[in-house]
This record gives sequence, C-alpha cells and structure tokens, in this order.
Amino acid sequence: MSIRGAVMVPHPPLIIPEVGRGQERGIANTIAAYEKAAQHVAKLCPDTVVVTTPHSVMYADYFHISPGRGASGNFGEFGAKGVRIEAEYDMELRSQLCGLLDRDGFMAGTRGERDPRLDHATMIPLYFLKKHNVRCRVLRIGLSGQPLEAHYRLGQYISQAADILGRDVVMIASGDLSHKLLKEGPYGYQKEGPEYDGRIMQVMGAGNFGELFGFQDDFCEKAAECGHRSFVIMAGALDGKSVKTERLSYEGPFGVGYGICTYEAFGKDDTRSYLRQYEKMQRENLEHKKAAEDIYVKLARNSLETYVRTGKKVTVPDNLPKELCLRRAGVFVSLKMHERLRGCIGTISPVTDSVAEEIVENAVSAGCRDPRFPPVREAELDKLVYSVDVLGDTEIVSSAMELDVKEYGVIVSKGRKRGLLLPNLEGVDTVEEQILIAKQKAGIDEWEEGVKLERSRVVRHT
Repeated sequence: MSIRGAVMVPHPPLIIPEVGRGQERGIANTIAAYEKAAQHVAKLCPDTVVVTTPHSVMYADYFHISPGRGASGNFGEFGAKGVRIEAEYDMELRSQLCGLLDRDGFMAGTRGERDPRLDHATMIPLYFLKKHNVRCRVLRIGLSGQPLEAHYRLGQYISQAADILGRDVVMIASGDLSHKLLKEGPYGYQKEGPEYDGRIMQVMGAGNFGELFGFQDDFCEKAAECGHRSFVIMAGALDGKSVKTERLSYEGPFGVGYGICTYEAFGKDDTRSYLRQYEKMQRENLEHKKAAEDIYVKLARNSLETYVRTGKKVTVPDNLPKELCLRRAGVFVSLKMHERLRGCIGTISPVTDSVAEEIVENAVSAGCRDPRFPPVREAELDKLVYSVDVLGDTEIVSSAMELDVKEYGVIVSKGRKRGLLLPNLEGVDTVEEQILIAKQKAGIDEWEEGVKLERSRVVRHT
C-alpha cells in the first residue's frame, strides 16, 4: 500500500526549546505526543512525507505545490536562527501528481511561489522526524480557498500518484486548532473556539472523516482554526482505506488548540469512501430542494440555465401569477454552490416593468456578471441553490435601534454611494455587522458621518 499512514500535528513555534526557552513546559503533553507521532512515522518507513501546511502561499482558487529540488528554513523570526531545517523534495512524485492534476484540469501546481523557504508549519514536524532519524524526501503542499471537497479530492490525487510510482508515503497534516480559546490568550475568546476543538478532536480521534464536510465556513472562521483544510487533504489521501486511529493528545493552555492523532492504513474499505458518500447525499438534497422551489426560484433557475446553455435570455412566461407580472419591486437573486456564495446581484429599486422581468435579468447577472466570481459554467448548473429576495418599500430610520438583522434589509447611502445588505444572512448576527458590510459594499468608510439609514422588509423565496 502506497499511503502507509498519517499524522495530525500542530505547529506552535515554542515547542522548539530554543524558541520556547522554558515556555514549552506548558505543553508537555503535546511534546510527548509529538514524540510518539514521530515514532509512528518512523515505524512506517516512508519514502516520502507529504506535508500539508496552512503557512505556505495560499490562493483562493489554486493549491500551490512547492517547486525545485528542495528548500530550507530556520526559526529566526522566532528568535532561534540557529535551528535550521532542510528538505529534499520528491521531484518524481511531484511530477506524477502534477501530471494527474493537469490532465483533469484541477487547479493546483507549482506556479506562484512567493517564498521558497520552509515555513514553520512544515519545519516543526520535520524537526521531530529528524530527532527520530526519519530520513526521507518531502512534498510540501499549501491550502486553498476552494471548497472542502476540492481539498479532499487533492488528497485522493496524492494517493493515486503514490500508487502509480509505488511510493510508500506518510501524510503529515500540519495545523493548529482554534485560536480563540481564552479571553486572556493572544487572539481572545469566541464560543465557537472550544466548540470547534471538541468537535474536531472527536472526528479526528475516531477517524470519522466524512464528518469533516459538516464544518461550515462561518463556524470555522469564527473559531479561527488554521488546520481544517490540512486535515481534509489528509483524509482524502486515506479515502477508501481501512485505518487504525489513535488519539494521542489535546491541550490549549495558551489559548490555541493543539491536537495530535496518528493513523495507519491497511487494506481497502469501501465504507470509508467519504467523498462519494457526501456527493451522493448532496445530489439527493439538491433534488429535494429543486422539487420544492417556488415559482420565483424556478423562474430564476430557468433564466440562468437558458442563458448559460444558449446565450439567450428567456421570455417571461404568460402564465405567471399576477404578483409577478403586475408588481414592480427591487429583487436580489443569490446563488450558492457547496454551501458557499457563488453569485449575488440585485436591484434596490425596480428597473424593469415587473418582478418577473427583474428576476430574469438579475438571475443572469448573478451567474455571469458578479465581479467577485467567474461566470457560472454549464457543468455547475445542477449544483446551484437559488434564493430570490423581493424587497418591499423602503423607509428611513433615525437610528440602528429601528433595525432588525433577521427581519429587515438595511440600505446605507451618502451622496451617490448606496449599498444594501439583505436580512437573515448566515454569519451576520448583529445590526452593527449588517450596517458595516452594507457600508463596505457602498464604498462608505466605517467612521463616516451623515450616512442615511433605510430599512426594507424582504420576502425570501427558496
């Protein structure tokens, strides 16, 4: 078997004695577990370790794989320049992997390097491997802003490349957990911090990798974790394999969570093909949602699908309800894919003769003209979830006290600058957040005075 196993490890610089200067004694359990994890890797005798790191260069839509023959680094930025780590890259495995990725048009490769030096999230696990005389080549891979499914699929590609070459590979998923565990910690406290750490240690400690897909982006962001995508790539490399799992330690005395688990891979186990299971569930959920869409959403879907497939806009059907044909109102059409925003365009005030026409125009714009995203491709159409928000009349409010983040959309304006944020959006929990984001959309500075506030009741169709 080419993927022999894996370790999930953190990367606190103070774990290096020359950096910690005694502080490392505060994470003695983590250090002891790290030693065991390094022994685990040594026992597996890898030809290559693949390190997934959140501290290499990271792009929104691309996974960076470090190029060249090798790299080195030191802990100078942490006051220990004399501690140096060197890595020889497995160029053959990298070439094989990149060939598979290029073949399938997967957004990953060796382009875009900014700093060839090893980052601390790579050096710390290599430091422990060196202590235990593990001599092998390295493949360093950064994370991406792409969905979790893409991270998992990258792990599958790594496994495939290792199989083709007959490489014995161990995955090293480098990543700290939440940085928001303590009020007195360097990053403060957020309730999602300990919630994230409890959930992730339960999932990783049991090897139930399918549950990794259930961590929402907003939840992870509030928890301020840095390793989740790293863990997902590792899980993808172990896809379809029987795995022996051992949870070694968890602690977070300094306000950042450190978790260590080890994994040893054996034969095939189709019940652990988690991406296939997840995608099947997603398809079934989408079919249920499509069947339940109301006439507003069906019109938006038909409008965008027709335009993407034919390049032509649909004609508004004659048999629509009067509320769509005779009423004029501002309309926002929002698209999501993999539970992430994929496009959103709308009008605060109507610019056409009916709500139906407004939907037709804004659905095409949301899919093809939102400057934050590339145009929707035909292959994506069946994966989209739509919502249509119809705005009521606007009314001026004298203060934020008259707003409700769940009930009202907020409109901010100053001069020609005007921006709107819809109500009841995931991750927007307070009126203050709602106003701030609306100002950002309008190009209004956060502290500008004389900003007019308006509210509008919104009816959301799904």
